[in-house]
Amino acid sequence: MQKLRFDQPGHPPATITEFEGVRSLHLGTSWVQGAMRLARPDAIELEYVQMMMMWMLFLPQPRHIVQLGLGSSALTKFCYHRFPQARVTAVELNPNVIAICGALFGLPPNDDRLNVLEMNALDFVMNPANRNSVDVLQVDLYDEEARGPVLDTPEFYQACYDSLTADGIMTTNVFGDFPNYDKNLQAMELVFDAVVWLPEVHDANIVVIAFKQAPSLDFSVLYERAGAIKKSMNLPAKSWVNGLKEWMLDQE
Repeated sequence: MQKLRFDQPGHPPATITEFEGVRSLHLGTSWVQGAMRLARPDAIELEYVQMMMMWMLFLPQPRHIVQLGLGSSALTKFCYHRFPQARVTAVELNPNVIAICGALFGLPPNDDRLNVLEMNALDFVMNPANRNSVDVLQVDLYDEEARGPVLDTPEFYQACYDSLTADGIMTTNVFGDFPNYDKNLQAMELVFDAVVWLPEVHDANIVVIAFKQAPSLDFSVLYERAGAIKKSMNLPAKSWVNGLKEWMLDQE
């Protein structure tokens, strides 16, 4: 039997550490690129990764969910298992990450609903065949240095916008050096109808939700939906609504 390799040349090696029942993914550095609690392999362990699911407050029944940047495959697995009516596509450039997720992070093999592609995320969103085809786009693109998003230009965010359906939503993690925050937010605001960011969580991760069409924010309805999400998915959705409310107050 061929030994699986997570260090194919030409890409950063994928490595793991384990501490107190949590397995973490690294790309040859100390930066944590994703995590999985061994006792709950299909749950989302990290708070900011949970926040990437806040599109559920607005779009309960997506048909096509796309993940740019596989990480430890937490979002891809969660969407695959919890949204059986949806197709789930993950786009990852590093074959070492894809291999280690399949071997050590419980990523299922591709089937008629799951498609993990080894390719550049920019090529995926720029492909005319993917235009207007994605209901939910989750973007978490970092290299081994984790200084900021690998793709952060207006052209990239325009391509993300173009790939979304009419009511499509993008969530993205804007982590890194402080100047990256403004650069990314401005690039998104040039393109999307509405861009909202939630308060910073651990390790300077800020999650942004961008709407192709601005939603109406009725907080009583959102809190009701948050309660349902907590009950059915065990995600802390009330804190997402609190964050949206806080953002709204800051804008006034």
